[in-house]
Amino acid sequence: MAYTINVPLAVSAVFSVIAVVVLARRSTRERANPSGLPLPPGPRGFPLLGNIFDIDPARPWLTYTDWGKKYGDIVYSSLLGQDYIVINSVKVARDLLEQRSSISSGRPTPTLYKLFGVDFLTVMLGNTEEWKLHRKLFNLTLRMEVIVEHRDLYSRKAHHLILNMLRGSTESPGQVEEHLSDFSTAIIMAITYGYEVTSREDPLVVRVRKLNKVISSDMPAERAVVLTAFPLLRYLPGCFPGMAFKRDASDCNTLAAEVRDIPFDYVKEQVAAGIVSRSMVSNFFQSYKEDDIDDNMERAMKDTAATVFVAGADTTSFTLLTFVLAMVLYPDVQTRAQEEIDAVVGKDELPGFEHRSSLPYVEAILRETLRWHAVAPLGMPHVTTASDTYNGYYIPKGMSEAIFTLPILLTNRSLGAVMVYNLWAMSRASPDDADHFDPARYLLPYGQLSPKDSFSVSPSFGFGRRVCPGKFLAEESIWIAVVTMLATLRFAKALDADGREVEVTPEFTTGNVIRPIPFGCRTTSRSAGRVKELRAEFGPT
Repeated sequence: MAYTINVPLAVSAVFSVIAVVVLARRSTRERANPSGLPLPPGPRGFPLLGNIFDIDPARPWLTYTDWGKKYGDIVYSSLLGQDYIVINSVKVARDLLEQRSSISSGRPTPTLYKLFGVDFLTVMLGNTEEWKLHRKLFNLTLRMEVIVEHRDLYSRKAHHLILNMLRGSTESPGQVEEHLSDFSTAIIMAITYGYEVTSREDPLVVRVRKLNKVISSDMPAERAVVLTAFPLLRYLPGCFPGMAFKRDASDCNTLAAEVRDIPFDYVKEQVAAGIVSRSMVSNFFQSYKEDDIDDNMERAMKDTAATVFVAGADTTSFTLLTFVLAMVLYPDVQTRAQEEIDAVVGKDELPGFEHRSSLPYVEAILRETLRWHAVAPLGMPHVTTASDTYNGYYIPKGMSEAIFTLPILLTNRSLGAVMVYNLWAMSRASPDDADHFDPARYLLPYGQLSPKDSFSVSPSFGFGRRVCPGKFLAEESIWIAVVTMLATLRFAKALDADGREVEVTPEFTTGNVIRPIPFGCRTTSRSAGRVKELRAEFGPT
């Protein structure tokens, strides 16, 4: 029997639900704010709908930055009745998300994440016992003392990256990106699972790339807010206006399950056979007695490992791609860094971690790369778990579950104010030259590195209890890749058929995680001695 949808009736029903929820939330907020403090300033929205039509859906960070210029470092907005707090400065972020982390470390109820089958990832979990267990496991395997034990692996993968970049042409747009993606994936798979990636067509690698593409394009924070506030929308068919993304949800569920299970089961079988690797999952099994690993513990192990795999692969490679773009656009910066490396290391020797403290300008390049174009301009949203006040403003907790008395609303859960930290606005705090790539902003007058704003405490890794647990792994792998590329390669604009340079415009994709749009890049060797040493390390290629 065929059914048809009465679209006007369905739209009317949806707006009726929205109206009930908005009025209920407004009543609850008024009762929870007896002092009558104002909400933070912000744009005036439409009745019921709020500011949903005011936001650039492709690059919402630009909208929030414009709001910041008009209303300040903390801005209030509303999306379909959901309280939405935008934080546009590092100071406010540290005040609210770090100093008050006990009430600002929640996550939106994972309606959208469940729909796509990725609600098991640590970054998606709320402030729960499960999340606390994840943090414990991360501290066991990703703390700095453990990460530095793998420096030989990071160096070897960086050296292999150079040989791949020198092999064949790298002027084709997208080819440099492929090499950097191979590098980051190889490190993540080795550290997490002890798995050696030998081909970019490896089925596991292909799966995680597809999964990350869906997460980046189909799961923006604003969509998560809407589906979290009104989870019944998930039951609307894919043909309904605005629901086309649901068509990808089924495939994403399958991909997520495979990414979660296949590599973990691979290590588990190895451990059972007495084969122990230097990897995160192997360390799990070595750190706990067999009787202590129940179903909940094993699931947490599996989920934390998958989180590293999914979250680390693209963010590392996209950061490195941003670095290469900067070197193409700012050859003077590249030259200065290479002169520093040659002076410290020698013109025929390869740099290593032992040289890091003597290379302040290279270090400044890393910090500037994170600032110039953050790969996740809005990070991941926090949610308040209690009402608060800040600088004379009221920060709402949200509505009580007691409000939901109608059967149609029983599927929702309590949700506080969603708090988004706008890294784009934070990186543009000095508007005169914010778009200019200038590592010198991190140096003192005599060339020493500024002691503040170190790589691992960058806002790019988040705030408070939600800081990225893989930040030390990212720091080690990105640094060795950058210093090795600078030591061995020269990046320049590609040449056309007439030998003229092809101009490059710094353009970036959209989504939760962004990267430079493919650009032509001419890559050449700048040190025959160093390249010879690399080839001797790997043998004939």
